[in-house]
Amino acid sequence: MVRLTVHLIAKSNNFSKACRSESLQQYLKKLTHLNFSNRSIEDIDDLSMCRNLTVLYLYDNQISQICNLGFASNLTHLYMQNNNISCIENLSSLHKLSKLFLGGNSITVVEGLDELKSLKELHVEGQKLPRGEKLVFDPRSISSLSETLCIVNISKNNIDEIWDLAPLRKLTHLYATDNQLQDILELETVFSQWSQLRLLDLNRNPVCHKPKYRDRLITACKILEDLDGKQINELSRQFLVNWKASKDAKKKLDDGEEQITNQLTTDFCTGPQHPFAHDRSSSLSKPSEYGKPGVTFRTAQVQGDSRGKRYKQSKISVLLTRLLYSLHNLWPMKKKD
Repeated sequence: MVRLTVHLIAKSNNFSKACRSESLQQYLKKLTHLNFSNRSIEDIDDLSMCRNLTVLYLYDNQISQICNLGFASNLTHLYMQNNNISCIENLSSLHKLSKLFLGGNSITVVEGLDELKSLKELHVEGQKLPRGEKLVFDPRSISSLSETLCIVNISKNNIDEIWDLAPLRKLTHLYATDNQLQDILELETVFSQWSQLRLLDLNRNPVCHKPKYRDRLITACKILEDLDGKQINELSRQFLVNWKASKDAKKKLDDGEEQITNQLTTDFCTGPQHPFAHDRSSSLSKPSEYGKPGVTFRTAQVQGDSRGKRYKQSKISVLLTRLLYSLHNLWPMKKKD
């Protein structure tokens, strides 16, 4: 087993060049960047002497567990992609960590990030997931990152919905290619809450084939500059915004007219509610019992006379006629002597 130890660091070329003027302890104390990528490392030993470490490169190894990093309170960048990590853990002491790279591991749940109050970038793309499973997100971690996280890469993880990411209102870049996203309405709802989103990549998702896919997402994302690798110019955005506003206004007007029509129809069918209301069916053939002359009601479209004339009334005229007839029955005429 290859372990990352201070002795392994001492054998590195960088220390060999510096050993003439300083001891190993002095060298480790001053060390800020440590690169041990692609060294077949399987485990991390005690590196607490490297207290000023800010950037650690451990990608392309065989590490199965994140451990022994509690000392690295000054660490800002951690590169551990393409290892054998199955659980995000032991990161709670890294309060200054701003970039975390964990792509290409075997992680099934994005968790253990609750204390990373400075994290701006999270890369968890291409996890080696069990067949049929998808990457999921712990709500506690997502909530704790809602005020800091700006860049997220969740590509190639069989993800079919992103509701859990909705609290990330500071996102500026989202990479979610090669997933199973297909609900355009869900995407519109979530993206409209991300007011700072500037770059969005959803290539090779089923939703990309939905009608008006690009137009709908551009109008939902107010300041989006790049969608699926294609730039969005302001003229195109303004056209789509105006088109959507016009469409929404027309729909609202149509809904209002339909509501008025339904109300008038309901009032007519219900009939007069006056305490002196009488049976309308009898009034059509004989005078009312209060002495009111009978009324013969005609339909909205009346066939013409023998000369072939036809008279048509509009829908509004029909409704008004019916309404007036109903009102006419509310107050019976005073009986003459």
